[in-house]
Amino acid sequence: MSQYNLGVMYANGKGVIQDKLYAHMWFNVAYSNGREEAKDSRDIIVKIMTLADVSKAQELARECVKKSYKGC
Repeated sequence: MSQYNLGVMYANGKGVIQDKLYAHMWFNVAYSNGREEAKDSRDIIVKIMTLADVSKAQELARECVKKSYKGC
């Protein structure tokens, strides 16, 4: 749940600087951990991202998972 909430925070700039890369990353992580609505949120934000942005966000998500979410 927290991962999805972080995605929402980054998408909306609530409590953090708005950042579509980190929003996508957290939605991606949340979806991979079973949070179904994270897919819809990720799909919405991807519409305002470049392919390079999406690729970078996916790499950030992979790195985050590898680090067991420490320092993400």
